[in-house]
Amino acid sequence: MIRYLLIALGGAIGAVTRVALSGVMSFSIFHVPLSIMLVNIIGCFVMGVLSEVLTVFGHISIDARYFLVQGLLGGFTTFSAFSLEFANLFEKGLYLASLVYVVLSIVLSLGFFFIGLKSIRTLFG
Repeated sequence: MIRYLLIALGGAIGAVTRVALSGVMSFSIFHVPLSIMLVNIIGCFVMGVLSEVLTVFGHISIDARYFLVQGLLGGFTTFSAFSLEFANLFEKGLYLASLVYVVLSIVLSLGFFFIGLKSIRTLFG
């Protein structure tokens, strides 16, 4: 139960940090919004650093890992979790699986976003 509370606390901190940071960095170039992209890039960088630190210094408690990885970074950006899943597959030599994971994740996520959007517009539009 304590792990879920740690994840919730980290997630709340990560989500608030994401909103605050994206508000501060709210800009675009050629109509491409860069604030959330930069949040994702920062989150992925931190996830990479944290993954290696947790590997090298394995004595960090599992509760701290849940707080930092699933909670804080998960709330900050789920793109970092996506990147970690991809890296785990890729580093195991599962190149085809990692490629399929990336393509299906992006295509299906965007596809279902628009299906959900269209469904509501059809029902209530």
